[in-house]
Amino acid sequence: MRRGSSESELAARWEAEAVAAAKAAAKAEAEATAETAAEQVRVDSGAAGEPERKAGEEQPEAPVPAQPSAAEEGDARVPQRPPPTLPPSKPKPAQGLCLHGKPLGKGRSCKRSSGHRSGENGYQRPVTVDSSKARTSLDALKISIRQLKWKEFPFGRRLPCDIYWHGVSFHDNDIFSGQVNKFPGMTEMVRKITLSRAVRTMQNLFPEEYNFYPRSWILPDEFQLFVAQVRMVKDGDPSWKPTFIVKPDGGCQGDGIYLIKDPSDIRLAGTLQSRPAVVQEYICKPLLIDKLKFDIRLYVLLKSLDPLEIYIAKDGLSRFCTEPYQEPTPKNLHHIFMHLTNYSLNIHSSNFVHSDSASTGSKRTFSSILCRLSSKGVDIKKVWSDIISLVIKTVIALTPELRVFYQSDIPTGRPGPTCFQILGFDILLMKNLKPILLEVNANPSMRIEHEHELSPGVFENVPSLVDEEVKVAVIRDTLRLMDPLKKKRENQSQQLEKPFAGQEDALDGELTSAPDSNANPEAHLPSICLKQVFPKYAKQFNYLRLVDRMANLFIRFLGIKGTMKLGPTGFRTFIRNCKLSSSSLSMAAVDILYIDITRRWNSMTLDQRDSVCLFTGMCLQAFVEAFFFLAQRKFKMLPLHEQVASLIDLCEYHLSLLDEKRLVCARGIPSGGRPAHRGTPQESSPSAQLAGDNLQPRTSCANKLSHPRHTLS
Repeated sequence: MRRGSSESELAARWEAEAVAAAKAAAKAEAEATAETAAEQVRVDSGAAGEPERKAGEEQPEAPVPAQPSAAEEGDARVPQRPPPTLPPSKPKPAQGLCLHGKPLGKGRSCKRSSGHRSGENGYQRPVTVDSSKARTSLDALKISIRQLKWKEFPFGRRLPCDIYWHGVSFHDNDIFSGQVNKFPGMTEMVRKITLSRAVRTMQNLFPEEYNFYPRSWILPDEFQLFVAQVRMVKDGDPSWKPTFIVKPDGGCQGDGIYLIKDPSDIRLAGTLQSRPAVVQEYICKPLLIDKLKFDIRLYVLLKSLDPLEIYIAKDGLSRFCTEPYQEPTPKNLHHIFMHLTNYSLNIHSSNFVHSDSASTGSKRTFSSILCRLSSKGVDIKKVWSDIISLVIKTVIALTPELRVFYQSDIPTGRPGPTCFQILGFDILLMKNLKPILLEVNANPSMRIEHEHELSPGVFENVPSLVDEEVKVAVIRDTLRLMDPLKKKRENQSQQLEKPFAGQEDALDGELTSAPDSNANPEAHLPSICLKQVFPKYAKQFNYLRLVDRMANLFIRFLGIKGTMKLGPTGFRTFIRNCKLSSSSLSMAAVDILYIDITRRWNSMTLDQRDSVCLFTGMCLQAFVEAFFFLAQRKFKMLPLHEQVASLIDLCEYHLSLLDEKRLVCARGIPSGGRPAHRGTPQESSPSAQLAGDNLQPRTSCANKLSHPRHTLS
């Protein structure tokens, strides 16, 4: 009986200890699970860490509770029974060790938990940036990536990266995924001739809204027109003594720019044929500071083309001339250090002042200029409002043709990256504080150092604190806005809040604070320096986007994906589908219109060959000219912008009916089941009513144009 009772007591004790061990293991497992928020799941096979165990591979044994020794139990002859099998448990790691038992460095996570993993505890693989084509912006980009704690690949990468940073153009690399910091066609669109043509189209539609760009003529095509218009104005006002500035189309950094007082001073001998140019009215009364002329370099982020998103940096750079300004005379026209604000020119002046102060020297921050103006009683909000308006209107002028470039390089349905781009807007403030657009740079310099001449011909690069302050912030915050993993991190942090809230009591203070730091990885960074201006102010500017709507029509009838020019068949289809032909406009007249306009525009194309002149097709700007002609013909006695808007409405109406009809046919609905007839275009379309005998103004458009101008802050 003693032996039996001894065995039953021993079994009962084993059972009690096993239950206690199971409870302890379960508690330890719960604590370990709460601390790590579940084991992280591997995202791809390239991630650092241990390989996943294959099916059937031996699993690690669970820790077994210590068995009581025979001496403790008092009977060495009693056979030891194995304790009950317990489920595997994960022991809580010791303080200072990771889940895998390895020591943690300050501010670092376990290597096995990093890389391409994203688990429930909020850890996220870093964003990858290919900087192999960054060129002159490389230093500022490296600093920005370091501040964001992202992963840079300076020599490229076999696997795709999240972001590709190009120094020159979209085509620096062949990319099929991710994001790239260039739009296709942007370099071509901001060349001086193309920009002037785009703004001129908008000036024809909205002359008052686009008076921030100087009157321009394209050389050599418009040389005779330039001479005739100047002579006509002088005949009407003999006291008018203008100055003009000639800018080569492909020039940069002040190369080839010169001033003239008369059209006869233009250097015609051979240069214009090989190097076309733009001639503009020179702004003779600029705002001066310390008796010096200066301009403003503002950085603008085009985050998206469709939908349109525009951001403006809250600070920029002011570049100063190095000779006191005087109004142009025949004697000082050649003084480039007096009239041209280009940094690349003035840096060679003996008067150029390098300064680490933001408010002194030949290059300063724009914010320091605003502070100085504010101290003199200038309404800074009004200045900013006018600048924002200028930027939005300029981008609206550029986007139609950019969309044509975009669909050519990245057709709908084909793989390709998404695009964004930092633009450099050069703006001049007149004496009355009105901003004037000088030019737009597709590749603004992002260098954060300047050259210092040690001895004649010997230079060294010296850091520029003013450049670094402005440019690093612009690049860093552009990357923050384009962060492809931001939404994923936000979703994970929201999921983390629920489980952690229920386990608050079980976790120590260090563990409880972990999710918060991971949920906001940008907590150590300053606020974003880029301010959204569109679509924030879209309601005030959407009425200007008529050419964008024309571009929609143009792209619809291109026919072949990847092309940029409309063929004769496509143009005829556009006329037929929009029902623009009539007894007064036959299809033969449409063909003649197409041939005349296409031939003239193709003759202005620099790379044009006479033998293929006719067959290259109609570009967007030629289509816009043809559209203007059709609008003026159909809707007479109205301002041009109302004529164009009316014709766009009419085209969109007929195309919507056509799309509806095709949709009905595709669904196989019999003709009797079609929706009720909405009336003829003359009855139903608001714009088509303008074609009647009693033409009334477009009230919606008129109201938009008569709205008071709001301050954009």
